[in-house]
Amino acid sequence: MRPLILAFVGLLASAAVSAQAPTAFDSSKAWEHLRQQVAIGPRPSGSAGNLKNREYITKTLAAIGLKTVEQAWEAMTPLGPIKMVNLIATIPGRRPERIILASHFDTKLFREFRFVGASDGASSTATLLELARVLKARPQLPFTIELLFLDGEEATGEWRDPDHTYGSRHYVEVARQTGTLKSLKAMILLDMVGDRQLNIRRESTSTPWLTDIIWNTARRLGHQASFISESMAVEDDHMHFLKAGIPSVDIIDLDYPAWHTAQDTLDAVSARSLQVVGDVVVAALPEIEQRLLK
Repeated sequence: MRPLILAFVGLLASAAVSAQAPTAFDSSKAWEHLRQQVAIGPRPSGSAGNLKNREYITKTLAAIGLKTVEQAWEAMTPLGPIKMVNLIATIPGRRPERIILASHFDTKLFREFRFVGASDGASSTATLLELARVLKARPQLPFTIELLFLDGEEATGEWRDPDHTYGSRHYVEVARQTGTLKSLKAMILLDMVGDRQLNIRRESTSTPWLTDIIWNTARRLGHQASFISESMAVEDDHMHFLKAGIPSVDIIDLDYPAWHTAQDTLDAVSARSLQVVGDVVVAALPEIEQRLLK
């Protein structure tokens, strides 16, 4: 009887450890999210493809028990008024103050070729959807996590003010008007994270301490070849949050030969890159939370 009892106790202990083990980022799931978006085709703001992508994001989040709220408005662009919609989902934490994890989900409009944005739009959105599953399963989040899927990051023509980052600009304006900006503690932006040859430089306008935590985490995990120490300035959705005084960081690989070309397809991206970025964000988040609790 004693061996049977000991075996039973061992099974219980193993089950308890398993129940407490954190949910790991799964790049195969992220890759499927990326593939599904690319299969939709072009997804510029105001298009049928953009609507299908919003529906896919909403359905995916609903499957893990997260409700999506639409933030819709009509943006005035050089092409005329375009309906745009940000998507927001919230994972409650012990505190109401929020940390935003964000990605844009639109693709740039090109009429001369078919642009499906495997890295530029789909990769970061896919990573964010998988991060939603991982963080939803994490017990006792110190802060509320807000998952922000931004529309209208891409310019309708050439990148010049104010024809870009419509979604983040609108979000910050609404947050300022409604008084919810003050409960926002930090913003982590993902953009173009699928490159097979992942080279993410430190974005020089991002908040230094937030950048340091993420890059130090990448080094600790052995991903210093992907998160390199060189820096460059990038105009992206994070800049509206920075201007509003919110600590923000942009995780982006602009060293991407297929950027804004017809070659930004599944062949140019990899699941491994999604895994690297997902693992780094998951591992960095507790240190970011501890810094914000001080």
